[in-house]
Amino acid sequence: MTNQKNTGERQQKIIVFLLFIVLILASIIVGTFNKINLIEKQPVTKAPDIEPIEAVAPVSTGKIAIIIDDFGYRNDAVSEGFLNMDADLTYSVIPGHEYSQTMSKKAFQLGYEVIVHIPMGTTAPKYGEDEYIIKASMTSAEIESRMDKVLQHLPEAVGMNNHQGSKASASKRVMNVMGTVLKENGKYFLDSRTTKETQAELIMRILGVPTGRRHVFLDNNADENSISQQLYILAEKAKTSGFAVGIGHVKENTLNVLQREIPKLKADNFEFVFVSEVVN
Repeated sequence: MTNQKNTGERQQKIIVFLLFIVLILASIIVGTFNKINLIEKQPVTKAPDIEPIEAVAPVSTGKIAIIIDDFGYRNDAVSEGFLNMDADLTYSVIPGHEYSQTMSKKAFQLGYEVIVHIPMGTTAPKYGEDEYIIKASMTSAEIESRMDKVLQHLPEAVGMNNHQGSKASASKRVMNVMGTVLKENGKYFLDSRTTKETQAELIMRILGVPTGRRHVFLDNNADENSISQQLYILAEKAKTSGFAVGIGHVKENTLNVLQREIPKLKADNFEFVFVSEVVN
């Protein structure tokens, strides 16, 4: 009996011990589970959005628009040099010459702006220009016909400036007819201001044709030092007024100066732009 009693007591103790172990294990499991839930439920702190820093464009010192007149006379190293300039330049082509259409197409294809350098009443007619020239003595119908013809001859042109022709550009009637045709075709007119009596800019504004004026001639004096001085006068005008328009010609010295000085002016944050960007 005593042995059976002792055996029963040992069994009870073992059962109690096992239950104690089970309870401890259960507590550990429950505690671990709660910790896992707590970790999962903890709010995740979102990293603040960081806006990308954009590069700040340098402030423009001024816009310089340069027209190079007299394309069409030549097709050589000088004209090719202009067609390789690393700047937005506007090339003005005289109609009717041997290389007029060739230069117009090449300049356009290379991404430059092309305009018509319209001969207006020069007293020294040159071969090829006669059928395109605008004279103050012409009737309005004749002027309109010439304008249509020249725009068909140089379809790449987005505008026009005058070549000589002081008498014609001083005529309100002539400029009115020319301006009407330009407006119908969506072209602009830049007044080269070859005479102080010019009516071109005024009439274009009245008609609503985008227009502007030449501020500086770069190469009336063909000396490189003089051309450089004129270029920096143009730059100073652009700096004080926001923009300025200069006119040069397809000449070797003009090319040399522009190749040398344009990079320097760009380094000073001057912008070289097409004339279409500054007419209004």
